[in-house]
Amino acid sequence: MRIELVIPALSLALVSACAEIPDASNDLSDDMLTRAERLEQLLSILASDSMQGRKTGTPGSTKAALFLANELERYGLDPAGDNGFFQNVPLARIQVDGPNGPRERLMLPSASLDFDELPVENIIENEVNVVALIPGSDPSVSNEAVVIGAHYDHVGIGPPIEGDSIYNGADDDGSGTVAILEIARDLVRNEQPRRTVVILLSTAEEMGLLGTHWYIENPVFPLEQTVADFQIEMIGRPDSLAGGFGRGWLTGFERTTMGEQLVNRGSPIVPDPRPDQNFFFRSDNIAFARIGIPAHTLSSYNLHDDYHRPSDEVQYVDFDHMAAIVEAAVEAVRILANGPKPNWVEGGMEGLTGNTP
Repeated sequence: MRIELVIPALSLALVSACAEIPDASNDLSDDMLTRAERLEQLLSILASDSMQGRKTGTPGSTKAALFLANELERYGLDPAGDNGFFQNVPLARIQVDGPNGPRERLMLPSASLDFDELPVENIIENEVNVVALIPGSDPSVSNEAVVIGAHYDHVGIGPPIEGDSIYNGADDDGSGTVAILEIARDLVRNEQPRRTVVILLSTAEEMGLLGTHWYIENPVFPLEQTVADFQIEMIGRPDSLAGGFGRGWLTGFERTTMGEQLVNRGSPIVPDPRPDQNFFFRSDNIAFARIGIPAHTLSSYNLHDDYHRPSDEVQYVDFDHMAAIVEAAVEAVRILANGPKPNWVEGGMEGLTGNTP
């Protein structure tokens, strides 16, 4: 068994390696672009080949984190991490020899592993969640928070398919990540929400929701005062089972009052049309749900064939559809941040005991 401790500090060497960090600013003001154009601009950067598939523990992941932090700073958000917008996420990379050869996995230091008995071979300084705060405007509820988030990591470089080995992750979950950027921009530039909003762009979801688990153990806002978690994942293409263009579905819709609250206010959101896929248990929302916080993921994933393939590219994203979903998501976040707290319904926490996958 071999172990590396991955301790994120975004060292100068790594920053130098990613010296040309792009941003979405250009000669035109953001305000002169449509929402769809802004989303396309952001995603064309985040899911570009230069990000090398954003796999956790690679320079591409670091470059993506720097890009996201740069955008949040440009929008005027308050940083909420250990180091500006970066929340350090220490990970242990363990290589175990098995009958089919060595295999590697990443674990949090808090996992059931005696680190003192394992040799540390290397230090890599590049793993972070990107976190920011929008303070609430109403003193009576500003001590409560809504977390909104997406995971910015993907699966990196893999076996080539039709000559392409970079798994760009435009839909998974580049689409959700840039949606959160756009929502944050909207919240800052328009009426400030009554409750505090925490922006959590998490790492290592593809490795087992590790970035979100770390946030749960090290929250930037008290969990007991966190009233909801609203994740966005894979909204780049319409889903006919959800109603097609501009409509999304909410995982675990029937478990809390959140979905009903949003629909009653006009949100174009329906229950997950494929409950057999267990999507409620497969995204970052489940880490919050397991500790009792009403938590769901908004998606329009239609089970397309490009999932975890190099063909998950920007060119296949429907940005008009995505902009319509983001418009609905902005309003959904405002409903959660300004209105009644969502609650679990009777039986809603069924199946939530035990460890998150």
